[in-house]
Amino acid sequence: MTDVLVVGAGPTGLVLACDLARRGIAVRIVDRSPAPPRTSRAKGPNPRSLEILDDLGVAEAVLAAGSAPLPMLKYRDRAPVARADPWAGSAPSPDAAYDRAWLVAQWRLEEILRARLAGYGVRVELGREVVGLTQSPNAPTEAEAEAGAGAGPEAEDGPEADADASRVVVTFAEDRRGEEAALRARYVVGCDGAHSSVRKLLGIGFEGTTQEDQVMVCGDVELTEDALDRGLWHQWFDEDGAVMLCPIPGARTGWWFQAGPERDGRGRPLAPTADGFRRLLAHHTGLPGQALTRAELLSTYRVNVRMADRFRAGRVFLAGDAAHVHAIAGGLGMNTGIQDAFNLGWKLGEVLAGRADPELLDTYEEERLPVAARTLDLTSERLRATLEAIRRPGGGLDSAITADTTGLGVGYRWSSLAADRTHLDASTHPDASSHPDAHARPDRTHLTTVTHPTGAPHPDARTRPTTATHPTGAPLTADEGPQAGDRAPDAPCTDAATGAGTRLHRVFAGPRTTVLGFGPGSAAVLDEVVATYGGTGVRTCRVYAADEDRGENRAGEQSQEQSQEQGEEQSADRHEGRTGAEAGPPGCAVIDAEGHAAAAYGTGASARAQASAGGAASGARTGTIVVVRPDHHVGLRVPADDARSVREYLRRLHGTGHSAARPPERSSERSPDRFPDMVDAVRKG
Repeated sequence: MTDVLVVGAGPTGLVLACDLARRGIAVRIVDRSPAPPRTSRAKGPNPRSLEILDDLGVAEAVLAAGSAPLPMLKYRDRAPVARADPWAGSAPSPDAAYDRAWLVAQWRLEEILRARLAGYGVRVELGREVVGLTQSPNAPTEAEAEAGAGAGPEAEDGPEADADASRVVVTFAEDRRGEEAALRARYVVGCDGAHSSVRKLLGIGFEGTTQEDQVMVCGDVELTEDALDRGLWHQWFDEDGAVMLCPIPGARTGWWFQAGPERDGRGRPLAPTADGFRRLLAHHTGLPGQALTRAELLSTYRVNVRMADRFRAGRVFLAGDAAHVHAIAGGLGMNTGIQDAFNLGWKLGEVLAGRADPELLDTYEEERLPVAARTLDLTSERLRATLEAIRRPGGGLDSAITADTTGLGVGYRWSSLAADRTHLDASTHPDASSHPDAHARPDRTHLTTVTHPTGAPHPDARTRPTTATHPTGAPLTADEGPQAGDRAPDAPCTDAATGAGTRLHRVFAGPRTTVLGFGPGSAAVLDEVVATYGGTGVRTCRVYAADEDRGENRAGEQSQEQSQEQGEEQSADRHEGRTGAEAGPPGCAVIDAEGHAAAAYGTGASARAQASAGGAASGARTGTIVVVRPDHHVGLRVPADDARSVREYLRRLHGTGHSAARPPERSSERSPDRFPDMVDAVRKG
């Protein structure tokens, strides 16, 4: 028995396994490949994925293993005609430390993640092909399981047998090493790519299209030294084809090679070969074919745009390419999978720890299916724009890059986890009345039609906000701040105890929800959270304005450094099974010395609005509470005197606290059909 079996050890599966392992969840990860794959694929994480990798503690290694994206030099008829740097105008900002994607070989990223996972004592089990999945449709209810648990020793066999029947039995192909042919898992997550065995075994449809005429050959090649300037991404686009060469970071003579394929007399694409690459190189670039001294990891890429009908079947989930595949433009395929994993990991962790109701898992599909649908639209549109651009001299891959491809704007305002804003003061939040509450569909005046890859309206067409109100649209103003469901902004701060510089995303780091308190009125709520939860999955952080009187350091506050060290110790405790491991750092305090946090979260505007309404007269009631989910999305943003909303929201995510937590999940999940109206809207349209 294991808590979670992850099938597929690409970036999606490895991120999920790392996130679960650091939570103390018993996780195993298998891959059908006999050895770690070393293929020429995705070029690296975008800014949002870098934030996730930073949270997992591997961003520094990823940055060291790669390089910043390079300026592009574009050619026509072998002559350079234009140069472009899509990132020239971007720079890190207070609310986003990463402003651009990072070039790193996918196999190197996977290597870094495997090393991180091994640090938790979990290793990828290679050469293990899943050939069967069985799960019982008749899982006992939570009430039945609890009743059985209290029925005395004579009842132990019955309820436990029923509970085991509700698990997933996973069967593997015959293993000559003598490992078990099957295992049981409480949950299974298929991260096994576009040809997912898990998805096929579940019978989940994968509708969409494959463009047989849009073909590219790829590989890793070596060129003679000084053949090309390694400070540029070289792109030749001609009437009869293309060649693109990007330096592989960390290699002296290695390049990523992409090209339109050679074709036979009938116009059919030929399989890639080293000699074929040499002919393409000579034809389009004018370099001698012999300048290409080695070619390996050759593959053919076809534009494939597909999405699964659903992302969950009982106790089995789909993530990454197993759930959706996208056009290559914009580089969002791997990144969307990493973000799937980060959304699902904390939810599985809370349910398996017994703190959250199993219905929390329904929000994975509720949130990620519309994002996948939108990403299909975005990448397909970027591909069309790029194909149009390269028909003209000077056009190139820079046409695929927009602010949308950073991933920083993706949010879940429509989610049932995006708490109701209708109780907020309308003068402070003039759009509050149009925001969807936790159990209602968004106002139809703010919706747009999403097209499924088949051309039919996508089932989430009635539930997804347009770019006018979606987080990927116009940037939020300082007076508004993030809404529930939006990505939680970063901000540079000063550790209140040590005076050292830190950032809010460092405060958020680790497998916990964070409750931010702005203003003196937030102190009572933060104290209540500490008293209720201690460190059981929830931390608090008091954000002081530069000119705010701190007085004595409040009970429960500690430096971010102390908090981080304590969190790492408790992570080791959880992994090694030591008692008391669930306790965590209760809270910290930071000083918003330059006002970046207040600007990012709109709390300065909130304070002014409260003051104009007479709120400042009471003094102690002035402030704002922001609940930030473990995946760095805002769950709730309320005035500091609304302790009830904070209490109810945390109860949904983390139960009633360490004094009354449920036992770890050992029985069943409730039917996926017992879900707020949003899921029906997403599934049925």
